[in-house]
Amino acid sequence: MKNNIKFFILDTNVLLHDFSCIYNFQDNDIVIPIVALEELDKFKKGNDQINFNAREFTRSLDSLIEGDIPTEGISLGKGRGKLFLETGKPFSQEMKDSFGEQTADHRILAIANHLKNKNNKRKVILVTKDINLRVKAKSLGIFAEDYSSDKVQNIDELHKGIDTIENMEADLINRLYQNYDGIPIADFGFKREIEAHEYIILKSIGKSALTHFNPLQKTLDCIEKKKIFGIEPRNAEQTFSLDALMRPEVSLVSLTGKAGTGKTLLALAAALQQNHMYDQVFLARPIVPLANRDLGFLPGDVNDKIGPYMLPLYDNLGVIKHQFKTNSKEVLKIEEMLKDEKLLITPLAYIRGRSLSNIFFIVDEAQNLTPHEIKTIVTRAGEGTKIVFTGDINQIDSPYLDTKSNGLTYLTDRMKGQELFAHVNLIKGERSILAELASDLL
Repeated sequence: MKNNIKFFILDTNVLLHDFSCIYNFQDNDIVIPIVALEELDKFKKGNDQINFNAREFTRSLDSLIEGDIPTEGISLGKGRGKLFLETGKPFSQEMKDSFGEQTADHRILAIANHLKNKNNKRKVILVTKDINLRVKAKSLGIFAEDYSSDKVQNIDELHKGIDTIENMEADLINRLYQNYDGIPIADFGFKREIEAHEYIILKSIGKSALTHFNPLQKTLDCIEKKKIFGIEPRNAEQTFSLDALMRPEVSLVSLTGKAGTGKTLLALAAALQQNHMYDQVFLARPIVPLANRDLGFLPGDVNDKIGPYMLPLYDNLGVIKHQFKTNSKEVLKIEEMLKDEKLLITPLAYIRGRSLSNIFFIVDEAQNLTPHEIKTIVTRAGEGTKIVFTGDINQIDSPYLDTKSNGLTYLTDRMKGQELFAHVNLIKGERSILAELASDLL
């Protein structure tokens, strides 16, 4: 056996994050602590993605095991290592002195500590998305790291969707305003390759233009500010966002930015403007309970439990309705859509199992989704469906996600340059001067 083959011990939260994780460690060996399987049992029932992942991992494990579990491990396939199930191990004296309680985390640490002491010639690494557990492991001299298979490595280079180019020739900008069908991208002589559906602010002395790169025609088009269902863009970023949301050739959009930049409001306005093109408009968000307490902790029936989490979405709808008179056709249309469930505001988990054909689907707070959850949603999109993900990658409520590993970051990084995808990162807050100041300083 090669000495450079490592042992990776997987924490429960890694299995719940990505049920196929055991196949992502190349030719290294995988250790599943028996306590992790005990923990998985608590998550098998339910309709959330985490429950689905628990069930899928259990099925995957069952398909690998035929009869007795061999002591030399279970092969994970050609080019991959072996899988080991490790039963509980006694606490070392150091662990007894450090950790009084035999919690699930500490039992996993005991297994990692046992394997480290048993395998002096092989590196033993605990993989967990729990920061505290990583710190505890390192205090015992155990290597520990986050699960990084679906992490974006360099967040500073994440696609912004917008660029500003200075010192352009005034004649080129004049041509843009005269030719709304666009000008060949080659005429601009840009020093770098422009991504599909990238938005560019061109500037020259006394002139500027908001433009969009059309990857099909290979042209740069001039973008105009347009009021959409009562909502008028207040800056270039919002103008670009509405353009992406209204483009029929773009079926996947991600909008990122801090609170108050208008991401969800713009997406909802665009959906209502185009409602005649779709069978339904879904506006959904994942529920991440405060302090990780289950919804069952909250009083009342199901509507009472989920109501507080959906209020921000209804607030955005209220902003749009206030742009019109009470008896206007636009307000009456919204009320009719809500009554007939053509406009559906609901927790994301309640969407699972529904048909996603010819739907305008807005997923708010998408930074709280895992990469696998994002993939599950996008891969279920049928013909005629447009999916919009909105969120702030710096405001994550899930304890096991961060700016690099959340699904919204992952989607933006992986989809960059695709002809069906557009992304805009909004920076300027438009809610109020106070909200902008709080978002920047607090």
